[in-house]
Amino acid sequence: MFRIGTLALAILATSSAAAFAGKVDDRREHQYYKIEQGRQDGSITWTEGLKLRGEQRKISKVESILKSDGYLSKKDRRILNKMQNKAAYQIESQSDDRWHRVWWMPRFGR
Repeated sequence: MFRIGTLALAILATSSAAAFAGKVDDRREHQYYKIEQGRQDGSITWTEGLKLRGEQRKISKVESILKSDGYLSKKDRRILNKMQNKAAYQIESQSDDRWHRVWWMPRFGR
């Protein structure tokens, strides 16, 4: 009986860690999409886009460092969540800061 409970707990722990990893990836993809959407409609300028994508790369690097042991602890998840919250705030504030690409100018860069 003890072994079955331990096995069930181990399966639950790995599935919840995998679910969180999926949530981090989904959130990162959504943030990349929001940046690109802002670049397309002109609400995010070229330089703002560079900074925001750099922030996303930094989050990815930190995540890979934290995942190097194959496990994300509660503290690691909290760190990533804070970084993604800050990035989401930056994306929204850059979209709403009234700096826009002039409609007749072509879009440069990524």
